[in-house]
Amino acid sequence: MAESGTPILEVRDLNVYYGHSHALQGVDLRLGSGVLSVVGRNGMGKTTLCKAIMGLVPVASGSIALNGQVISGMKPSEIARAGIGYVPQGRRLWRSLTVDEHLRMVEKPGGSWSRERIYATFPRLAERRQNGGGQLSGGEQQMLAIGRALLLNPRLLVMDEPTEGLAPVIVNQVEEMLIRLGEEGDIDVLVIEQNIGVACAVSGQVAIMVNGRINRIIDSGVLAGDVDLQQALLGVGRHAHEEMDEAAHAHEGQASAEEHRRPVKVYLSNPAVPTRWTPPVPVRVIENAARTITPLAEKQDVPERNTGRRRGGTIFVCGTMDTKGAELRFLRDVIKERGHRVEIVDISTSGKPSGAAIPPSAVAAFHPRGASGVFTGDRGTAVAGMTRAFEAWIRQRNDIAGVISAGGSGGTALVAPGFRSLDIGIPKLVVSTVASGNTAQYVGGSDMVLMHSVADVQGLNSITREVLQNAAAAIAGMVEARRDRPQAAEERPAVALTMFGVTTPCVQRVSQILSEDYDCLTFHATGTGGHSMEALLVSGKLAGVVDITTTEVADMVAGGIFAADETRFDAAIRSGLPFIGACGACDMVNFGAPETVPEQYAQRLFYKHNPQITLMRTTPEENRAIGRFIGEKINRITAPVRFFLNEGGISALDAPGQPFWDPEADKALFGALEETVRHTANRQLVRVPNHINDPEFADLLARTFRSFHSQPMNRSA
Repeated sequence: MAESGTPILEVRDLNVYYGHSHALQGVDLRLGSGVLSVVGRNGMGKTTLCKAIMGLVPVASGSIALNGQVISGMKPSEIARAGIGYVPQGRRLWRSLTVDEHLRMVEKPGGSWSRERIYATFPRLAERRQNGGGQLSGGEQQMLAIGRALLLNPRLLVMDEPTEGLAPVIVNQVEEMLIRLGEEGDIDVLVIEQNIGVACAVSGQVAIMVNGRINRIIDSGVLAGDVDLQQALLGVGRHAHEEMDEAAHAHEGQASAEEHRRPVKVYLSNPAVPTRWTPPVPVRVIENAARTITPLAEKQDVPERNTGRRRGGTIFVCGTMDTKGAELRFLRDVIKERGHRVEIVDISTSGKPSGAAIPPSAVAAFHPRGASGVFTGDRGTAVAGMTRAFEAWIRQRNDIAGVISAGGSGGTALVAPGFRSLDIGIPKLVVSTVASGNTAQYVGGSDMVLMHSVADVQGLNSITREVLQNAAAAIAGMVEARRDRPQAAEERPAVALTMFGVTTPCVQRVSQILSEDYDCLTFHATGTGGHSMEALLVSGKLAGVVDITTTEVADMVAGGIFAADETRFDAAIRSGLPFIGACGACDMVNFGAPETVPEQYAQRLFYKHNPQITLMRTTPEENRAIGRFIGEKINRITAPVRFFLNEGGISALDAPGQPFWDPEADKALFGALEETVRHTANRQLVRVPNHINDPEFADLLARTFRSFHSQPMNRSA
């Protein structure tokens, strides 16, 4: 990665000649970090640019810098050692060397990319590791050329036409790998590409090369969605199926089409056929010469994000095939009999051969260090690595109709983080031996279903067959119901409110006021309730939050049973939505029956809420810690914030004449918040004289919420 402020690659006024032919004419290009695509017609100088960067052709003038260090004029070997990996057009492999010999020759020990990670990324290479370079297909050769470059663990990877001549399935694999490289951030990539779809998918911006120069840099979304612009700038024609679709639409409803047509511009980048010596046409000339036409077909819809509602989605049966193979295959077969597309995902860490549709190596490749981060030889680190890899694998799928697993405590822990990462509503079910105990650590704030296996999940017998049969039918039924359920014509936006018994009157009144326009969802602040609310917020299913009851922080500070964790409020930070909150029930810590209260608290003030719940009043010292934690989180929220401090009391028990009325403790809480929070026009603490359950305060919360959600937001903090 480039140092802060220094681009990983900077090309300035670069000129390259082939004899008297001026191939590169003052090229200027800058790659700060991530992935940058360069596209252009044949003969525009793209490959010459790659060769110039690698020192394979002499530079007449100008400069090339890698992370601030000038490399133009250096030998190709020196440039490679400086940190540039090169995937040349045509692959350039040795016919007599095997796949493994190619990789061994360049492998550097200790790097994040190893041979094992290459084999996990490209399983086909693992199968062909003893084949010579001349015995590989074009796709296999390209995989090997990419793997060879990655094994140098470069800072910058230069790829010249990486998808040229490849089958669509291999193109997709290369595209996914490039996207992953950009997300991981360890290696920056310059991609020279003819495939517009790939170029736009892997990079946020695309540089367009015309006649040996960078003509312009354009947003990839704009280029990908405008076929006319592609044709104007790159000479890319429409595909046959697009023309047929347009003709069909025109034939079906000419009268209707006439009503919806609108003019668009068609650009012609070169009025005359260009030669190598033709100067680039100025942008203003291209724009002034544009023709206006009426399109025959409207743009295609933007692809949906994965919601689990698409027809044709897949149900994934996930687990360790080396120990639960029979059970997983049984689940697969029952689901398949119901007419669903189903695949097994093997997340074993033993390294044994797998007959699963998705083998362990394919999942392990999603670990930040690849397969080497999973198959360590140590069971503990291997399981931890596979858990992380599986979560990353499942996050990048957009074809999940549902997920199901079967196992014991270890298998449940292995799949749980990945299952939890899926959106609320996507069916997720685990048959587990731990389902009849404390399941919070597995389910968290998700809607994952745990089904008790009754007998251990260890082979098929009369009990496990019945349970697994029901589980398979359940996941199939959930997928069918979700897929076939009609979408509501008009759904009210959802708003979340956090509640405890001692803040119920406030939450009920706010919900009543907002319910005309909003679907009010109430979450019980019991640790998992906060997790559930924040999981929905992260998934984008909430239009807003009124976080009245933040008592889970009090339990976290003092060791109560309804504790939040250090991630509390992180969803609000990431959401970009206005945040409205209060210190509801931060005056109390929750324990179980009286005999469960830790001995160190024996002299504290308690209130018996019911036989199973004992409440303990927080002290000024604890309140200061609570205030600092909440305040530090509030400082990180960039959207508008209004956090209320109720001087009249923060719970039903914290009021004059009530057991927990303690103005000094509340003063410590409010003081810590005011000392910690950095006040701005958007981020404000608001002291109010009301008790938290006063109707006037509920009215104020509702008015504040409506004021934020009925006008444009100033997101500057």
